[in-house]
Amino acid sequence: MIMSAEATSTPSSDPPAPTARQRRKEARPQELLDAALALFVEKGFAATRSEEVALRAGVSKGTLYLYFPSKEELFKAVVRHNLSTLIAEGQGMVDNFEGPTTELLQRLMEAWWNRVINTPASGIFKIMMSEARNFPELAQFYVDEVIQPSRKLLARTVQRGIEHGEFRDLPADDVVHGLIAPVLFVAMHKHSIGACGVAGVELNTDSFMRTQVQLLLHGLALGSGNPEGGAAK
Repeated sequence: MIMSAEATSTPSSDPPAPTARQRRKEARPQELLDAALALFVEKGFAATRSEEVALRAGVSKGTLYLYFPSKEELFKAVVRHNLSTLIAEGQGMVDNFEGPTTELLQRLMEAWWNRVINTPASGIFKIMMSEARNFPELAQFYVDEVIQPSRKLLARTVQRGIEHGEFRDLPADDVVHGLIAPVLFVAMHKHSIGACGVAGVELNTDSFMRTQVQLLLHGLALGSGNPEGGAAK
């Protein structure tokens, strides 16, 4: 008996390609996060309604709640997606870095600049600065999820430089505030007066970043300023 070629062919082991519907479903969480971030920045957290987020993402309100049961949980997911993951990557970088601390610190600052300040995620700072007082539970979440881990990460990096004899023996926590303050300034400028389109307030953020990093690294370098590490007189 001769079997047909169709009957004797070997079944394909490749999984079927995802359908357009499947691809759309997989993309929905990201689309919802992007829509939520944009609206939170534009209108503020309090003024943004869940229906608006769903509409901008092109889904129903019910679909939104399948992924995020409340607007508060949606905001937390936005923060985790845009900031928490980057902090975790930074911790891994510090754990495995073997070069000079100046290079490590510069890489951390550049990563933060390129992936937060130069992206829509920079608007998260504006949201927290303007609305944290009215949402203390979210403020505490942000402290636990972003502020404390990022401060510990940077303080650990600064302390590494001190222990390796690269940096002046300055209070690590104070140095961390000096690192973070310019970043917050640029984010607030970008999403406040810088977003108005008025003349005379332009800020070249990339040039500012390069200049700021150089100022910080030279200020931290051992042998700069007061050799005892105190304030210059």
